[in-house]
Amino acid sequence: MDIILVPLIGIFVTIVDLYMWIIIVNVVLSWLVAFNVINTSNRLVFMVGDFCYRATEPLLSRIRQILPNFGTLDISPLVLILSLFFLKDILIRVGMRLSQ
Repeated sequence: MDIILVPLIGIFVTIVDLYMWIIIVNVVLSWLVAFNVINTSNRLVFMVGDFCYRATEPLLSRIRQILPNFGTLDISPLVLILSLFFLKDILIRVGMRLSQ
């Protein structure tokens, strides 16, 4: 059973890592667009921003509903990244326990 589960948990950990990077790219890209460093009229910038927004917004909007309003400060990406670190640590510990 652990022959299948340990690599499967490794794939899930990799997916969590990639999703954390998508969140970081989304935050940095939104800052760059807000400060007019890059422009969304560039097709590549628009496609990357749209993908990151569509990939992260379902979870971020749910977190924003729970968090209190901090004005213009949005800490929902930070909460999501910390939650993903917690999930990743759980997955790693389960994988280590299965491999023993």
